[in-house]
Amino acid sequence: MQATTIDDGLRTLAEEAVVYAFPLYEMSRMRAATSPQRTDTAGEAPRPHRWCNVFTHARQLLGAGKSRVVTPNNDTLYTNAWLDLGEGPLVIDVPDTAGRYYVLGLLDFYTNPFAHIGQRLTGTAARSFLVTPPGWRGEVPAAFAQPGSHIEAPTRWLWVIGRILVDGPGDVPAVNALQDGFVVRTLGDWQAGKASSMPKHFDPACDPKAPLSAEHFAAQVNRALRENPPPARDAGLLARFARLGLGLGTGEPDEAQLAVLQDALDAVLPRLRHAQSGATSSTGWVQMPLVEGSFGDDHPARALVALKYIGMLESREATYPLAWHDASGRKLDGSGRYTLRFAPGALPPVDAFWSLTMYDSRDYMLVDNPIDRYAIGDRTPGLRRDPDGGLTLHIQHARPDDEAAQANWLPAPAGDFYLCLRAYVPREEMLDGRYALPALVRTGEAA
Repeated sequence: MQATTIDDGLRTLAEEAVVYAFPLYEMSRMRAATSPQRTDTAGEAPRPHRWCNVFTHARQLLGAGKSRVVTPNNDTLYTNAWLDLGEGPLVIDVPDTAGRYYVLGLLDFYTNPFAHIGQRLTGTAARSFLVTPPGWRGEVPAAFAQPGSHIEAPTRWLWVIGRILVDGPGDVPAVNALQDGFVVRTLGDWQAGKASSMPKHFDPACDPKAPLSAEHFAAQVNRALRENPPPARDAGLLARFARLGLGLGTGEPDEAQLAVLQDALDAVLPRLRHAQSGATSSTGWVQMPLVEGSFGDDHPARALVALKYIGMLESREATYPLAWHDASGRKLDGSGRYTLRFAPGALPPVDAFWSLTMYDSRDYMLVDNPIDRYAIGDRTPGLRRDPDGGLTLHIQHARPDDEAAQANWLPAPAGDFYLCLRAYVPREEMLDGRYALPALVRTGEAA
């Protein structure tokens, strides 16, 4: 009886450890997958190294089959940088976007979206921002005294994920020019008025395509913990996880520890994949959990977001309600025709923009379609209003017969699909539940 109790206790501890540590693993994997092996200015990094402390940019809007992350957006161009503050502070220079919406979301290595640079908080004028490592006690130059200009990082490694609004393919060249104005420099280079020096290269020591074995998981997590020590409040947890070979100074797990961790991975990850990511509204939309600058001690929520929506901004910057079912609770699929009607004055309440994006449920990717329309929203040209001023969107696989419906058509795949409504800089009523998105109504069957 006692042996069973010990086994059950260790199993529970291992599952708790996997939930806690999975975001660290996923950040390590994403760092290896998205940090560049080559840049135009620095050339090739010595293999197997990659570059950090430099921005790289997506130069074209994403279409079907063009993304490495699930549920990608078709509204913005991404800008990406991994920052290593191990050798001291860095400065991020941003260009003047002349009122165009942009945001740089800064994630610490525990996936907390702890800081944001951009229209909502710091404006769109050209500025420089000082990012300092944990525990740094140097003198902050007077130029960074302006509110929001000095960002104190919780961890040595950070992921900066930027999004710049693009108004269709014709606007891409203008945004490409803006992207070139996002620069990372050392504080020393900034003080000397020098252009950015050669970016730093590092060994990610991670195969992002490797199967998620316990051995691979433990190696990535333990390295991440060494480079990015956890907050002091987690010391008790990490002391308990040492039984499993996870933590600071634990060395490599032995075979018995790896077996327990593998069982935990095999149990926890399917649960996370099938867990609902938020509350379902009365109209059938799944409202994402509210995310602030830190997940705090809510380790399950942090793990769920890391698995399904890594890189997510805090909710005041953007929120992403999802629809998997119609008004009657039936799964969305290409055999049906659907409408989504916004009553007059009831469009999504945002201070930036909103869009509705279509995804195939099989791979969580954008849907190839004959009109190259992957999203529809407040910037879509040619939308037709209803006679009363409302807006009805038509969602179906086949092209609608009616001309007005064609103007408001979001093409769906032949099979199952889901929708994501992106609301950038949502107003309070969209976050606290006072505003409810309308239900998707199945109006008929595909012709």
